[in-house]
Amino acid sequence: MSAAVGVGQQWVLVEMVQAFYEAPAYHLILEGILILWIIRLIFSKTYKLQERSDLTPKEKEELIEEWQPEPLVPPVPKDHPALNYNVVSGPPTHKITVNGKECINFASFNFLGLLDNEKVKSAAQASLKKYGVGTCGPRGFYGTFDVHLELEDRLAKFMRTEEAIIYSYGFATIASAIPAYSKRGDIVFVDEAACFAIQKGLQASRSNIKLFKHNDMADLERLLKEQEIEDQKNPRKARVTRRFIVVEGLYMNTGDVCPLPELIKLKYKYKVRIFLEESLSFGVLGEHGRGITEHFGINIDDIDLISANMENSLASIGGFCCGRSFIIDHQRLSGQGYCFSASLPPLLAAAAIEALNIMEDNPDIFQTLRAKCEHMHKALQGIFGLKVVGESFSPALHLQLEDSSGSRENDVKLLKRVVDYCMNSGIALTQARYLEKEEKCLPSPSIRVVITVEQTEQELDKAASLIKEAAQSVLN
Repeated sequence: MSAAVGVGQQWVLVEMVQAFYEAPAYHLILEGILILWIIRLIFSKTYKLQERSDLTPKEKEELIEEWQPEPLVPPVPKDHPALNYNVVSGPPTHKITVNGKECINFASFNFLGLLDNEKVKSAAQASLKKYGVGTCGPRGFYGTFDVHLELEDRLAKFMRTEEAIIYSYGFATIASAIPAYSKRGDIVFVDEAACFAIQKGLQASRSNIKLFKHNDMADLERLLKEQEIEDQKNPRKARVTRRFIVVEGLYMNTGDVCPLPELIKLKYKYKVRIFLEESLSFGVLGEHGRGITEHFGINIDDIDLISANMENSLASIGGFCCGRSFIIDHQRLSGQGYCFSASLPPLLAAAAIEALNIMEDNPDIFQTLRAKCEHMHKALQGIFGLKVVGESFSPALHLQLEDSSGSRENDVKLLKRVVDYCMNSGIALTQARYLEKEEKCLPSPSIRVVITVEQTEQELDKAASLIKEAAQSVLN
């Protein structure tokens, strides 16, 4: 038995030697290199000990004194606008007191003049006595009050949708809604002029973002066609990839209206969903103030999700989303601003409900606002060195320099001098401000002129005349 085993081992050894002689030369060289590399790894040191040099206590103290930590944040100049803000005393209504000086307010987004409305204030005061100041809890943890449910029901009925959901912070509304639906791997086509809240929502979603030129439907369709071709190459991936178009009704950064009818055509042609941000158009456009869909006569069911804040026309705080029930209910589970923030204070919900009552009872208010917007848009034409940006019916217009100085910093300073000139003469304006390092497509510097129903034609003409005078003085 042992002899048989010995013969077998000899035979294996003979086969190995024979295979060694028959193997190609490159194979033997490669094996030899690998064997030498393994031997080197086994016997070589994995690290080298550094020579130790002991420092005297005096040398240590000198090194410590010389060491300077890197700044936690970059230095900010003392004249930065964020560190030199204007202080308002009293309500920012038709007349506003800024730094102790009373001015006509052309800066606050109180479009319908409801901020100081007696009915709205009475509703808020009654709610304050009943519920107290705040809620001290998110909606899922004893933060849902009956007045919240009433406001959501009223908003849904006003917008003629199945359901609505309210948030306690306007900025967080669209910034929470987008990542609730669009996830990593999904594709979002977004207008390059989209406001900062939309940009933050897109960033949180970690989706694939494709920017199209502002209100350029040809450029959007180009991107949609390119994506359609990509989907045909990988149909399995395309089946699980969601696609969205995100636009604003009235753009905060430009005052332009979105071409919604054309967007609807592209939606059905390329099978994408539309999210519509209406913070500037809600309570402004349409016969009854329902926004861009009513303005164009679009069926609201053609829009997958509508969001808006309640901090402009409703003169309250927070925001809302509305649409079909199954879409809105998903936000109650996935909307971060809804799930993790304390709910809207009841007094502000009551104020918003009363503001809705006023909007429904006074539909003429929207025509009044539109007429004043058109009047101001016309009055601002022909200003030396400045151009008007925005639709004639937009309540927030922009004045930009016709010719840039070549330096954004200098452009901002020139516009600030125009604002200060007007402020000293009793007209309160504001510059549009941006986080310059954060914006995807940084808008040009501008002065924002806000029109409300409370301003008289004489005050509109006075403001336009004063802006022209300021521009002539500063820019000439």
